[in-house]
Amino acid sequence: MSNSVVKPIHIIGGGLAGSEAAWQIVHAGIPVVLHEMRPVQVTDAHLTDGLAELVCSNSFRSDDAEYNAVGLLHEEMRQCNSLIIACGDRNRVPAGSALAVDRVGFSADVTEALTANALVTIERGEIAGLPPADWDQVIVATGPLTSPSLSAGILDITGQDSLAFFDAIAPIIHKESIDFTKAWYQSRYDKIGPDGDGKDYINCPLDQNQYETLIAALIGGEKTEFKEWEQSTPYFEGCLPLEVMAERGIDTARFGPMKPVGLTDPNTGRRAHAVVQLRQDNTLGTLYNMVGCQTKLKYSEQTRIFRMIPGLEHAEFARLGGLHRNTFLNSPLLLDGQLRLKKQPRLRFAGQITGVEGYVESAAIGLIAGRFAAAERTGHLFTLPPITTALGAILNHITAGADAETFQPMNVNFGLFPPLALAQAGRPPKGRDRKAALSKRALVDLKAWQEQSLEAAE
Repeated sequence: MSNSVVKPIHIIGGGLAGSEAAWQIVHAGIPVVLHEMRPVQVTDAHLTDGLAELVCSNSFRSDDAEYNAVGLLHEEMRQCNSLIIACGDRNRVPAGSALAVDRVGFSADVTEALTANALVTIERGEIAGLPPADWDQVIVATGPLTSPSLSAGILDITGQDSLAFFDAIAPIIHKESIDFTKAWYQSRYDKIGPDGDGKDYINCPLDQNQYETLIAALIGGEKTEFKEWEQSTPYFEGCLPLEVMAERGIDTARFGPMKPVGLTDPNTGRRAHAVVQLRQDNTLGTLYNMVGCQTKLKYSEQTRIFRMIPGLEHAEFARLGGLHRNTFLNSPLLLDGQLRLKKQPRLRFAGQITGVEGYVESAAIGLIAGRFAAAERTGHLFTLPPITTALGAILNHITAGADAETFQPMNVNFGLFPPLALAQAGRPPKGRDRKAALSKRALVDLKAWQEQSLEAAE
């Protein structure tokens, strides 16, 4: 097929989903125009003009493809030639069994891969409002910080209010400022991940009095003021600000991100009452992210309160935490099974704006959207990924499986997968055996789907 007669597919947004969609499309031999408004138009969360910049955590979460649904999604994407996972693997930093990356190196790697591809044109600048009518295929991957003008254009078409929630960012600390007479290296349960040694996290222990003092300070600390129109916007439960956890109960945080289980303080030989963990954030190992400590505290309060944590009394912050408003569509109501807007099918959506939560899930929807768009452009039939796969399960959830009246952002999880067939004894496997069986079935079905897709494209 001659590229000179093939109209390009336009992608609005150069984040994880837009970058992944572009990669999938050009590998089908179709040109792409990737529109990224940064640095012409800045956002409240981004710091650079790089593609696929990670604005919150540097972790893609568990890389365990046998017992964890997001780890399974990693593996499925690897087998689907994912740019995001490939760059993640190349820029991995130690994080136990998780896939965490050097965020600067990761973004640079994605940017270089797309910039170097002759089929990719990157145009900088905001697409104000709906894209031009002569763009017959558009993937909107503008993420949680979709510009007001584009949001307004979408609302004009759909007549539906978009849903919204707040997402919080955790602080990043310079390692050299951590007091290792109190803090120590250890992964939970000494679990060794790829390139790790069972000591991938820095742990800061709190006794009961220190913990309760910290919780009181979090509750009493001065926080970001919300605008009037933001007052009713809910938080995403999987990314609550630490102070919101504190307000929910004295032990909420220590049964969540500050849980001490699987960790032994070498200074006491005992388990602490609570533990704040820090995860490596760059390849050099000079920056560490405060795990689960996303916050809406004002900057001065963050430095004051977080320095109450043993080992962080003299902490120097490379980045303080923050809060930004995320928007997403009521996808089960507005989108069809191929992620197209029902009322204007030339517009296809991908990433977090569709109501998936998490870096990997956003990129996964970009991967699927890119393949949908490429197949439509070439006239090939593109079958949906099986619902038994992680890709298919998360796609099904946002387009058909979720209740439109109660739709909220969702991470991939085994609860989205169809049940297993009955075992010979008449009972399906449970616990870890169930997860392993679901993962095994998914990878078998993914392979068959991949082979079927290749045959259809020939």
